Amino acid sequence: MSATGDEAGAIVRAPLLDAGALHVLRDVEVEITVEIGRCRRRIADVLRIAPGQTIELGKAAGEPVDIYVNGQLIGRGEAVVLGDRYGVRITELVSASNSGEAL
Repeated sequence: MSATGDEAGAIVRAPLLDAGALHVLRDVEVEITVEIGRCRRRIADVLRIAPGQTIELGKAAGEPVDIYVNGQLIGRGEAVVLGDRYGVRITELVSASNSGEAL
């Protein structure tokens, strides 16, 4: 939000971008990433990775996956299979001001 002064000197908060102006951004493409988990390994361990090996991730099976838009966490969901493709059923959206707080 931006601040503007009125005649009495009080500061009035005005949104930086009103919702009506968002229509100009509708055709902008963003990258959506779904993360099922992470892990840390030593370089020596990474160099030994071979086809057929399994890498164990930090999340347990059934835990929600994280959904990012341009690197920013926006929500969580359940991994699903749609025909021959993977998808995500969104179960919660995360507040933009606090990426750990659900809406």
